[in-house]
Amino acid sequence: MRHKIGKAKLGRTTSHRRALLSNLSVALFKHEQIRTTISKAKALRPVAEKLITLGKSQKLHARRNAQGFLQDEKITKKLFDTIGKRFATRAGGYTRIVRSNPRRGDAVDMAIIELLDRDVKAKGTDAGPTKEAAEKRRKEEASKEQQGE
Repeated sequence: MRHKIGKAKLGRTTSHRRALLSNLSVALFKHEQIRTTISKAKALRPVAEKLITLGKSQKLHARRNAQGFLQDEKITKKLFDTIGKRFATRAGGYTRIVRSNPRRGDAVDMAIIELLDRDVKAKGTDAGPTKEAAEKRRKEEASKEQQGE
């Protein structure tokens, strides 16, 4: 019997499951709302809540632990600077799982996991530079090359 075994294996090896949860956490903190399967959302919830608790502490050791799991400096900075401060007075329960329509291809049950008190503008944004910013940087570099010649 599998008494008191609380971790969903998700049909993956340990390293694959850890990478999956890390990537889902990064996506959740970047967009503050993601759509995934119910089982993945339920597995992600305790991981995300522990990371937010780390973000609330504002200590170097906590930041390094979070960085080691997330592997993304921009998202770690967002976790500690904005998300951690947003939930500073809340004692727990930082995420919400809402069931959604089944996926069209294979009819698996889907869910939306989101941060409470989320920033609606964060959804759909990317941490990387926009096309306009990249084009502007490319033009500046070209003008510097021409001046240097």
